[in-house]
Amino acid sequence: MKIYFAGPDVFRQDALAWADEVRQLCRQHGHQALIPLDGVETTARGIYHANIEQIRSADVVLANLNPFRGCEPDSGTCVEVGFALALGKRVVGYLAAAETTTERVARLFGRELEVHDGRPVDHDGMFVEDFGLALNLMLAVPVPLVIGGLPEAILALVEA
Repeated sequence: MKIYFAGPDVFRQDALAWADEVRQLCRQHGHQALIPLDGVETTARGIYHANIEQIRSADVVLANLNPFRGCEPDSGTCVEVGFALALGKRVVGYLAAAETTTERVARLFGRELEVHDGRPVDHDGMFVEDFGLALNLMLAVPVPLVIGGLPEAILALVEA
């Protein structure tokens, strides 16, 4: 199985070591890792098209949906997930912690959320989606979520 790894891990300072770990984990299970860092492109347009081609060639997408620079997953990862879903690809996501969106927003802002008209409100006065899901419904409904890290996500993917 060819597994495309979507997520903000490409921005890690140890991204090359992370990619080697991913390749090794996949080989242990007899699968091939498709990692955005594997491309030779250096321009934004080139990287975009290379990633799209990797997703097209993948059998499944494994997405790191942990909060990135805020309360929500990386926006590029969300585009990759949406593209894969539109292609009819299987997508599995993973999160480090089991918490709802409202719990995460409250934790990251360090205070209980106010309630307006019976709905939770964030620090900007915007309603927080409150379906008891771990992510926005547009991700949480179509994407099965594994709680844990990359090894647990790969294992869940392989066992499914």
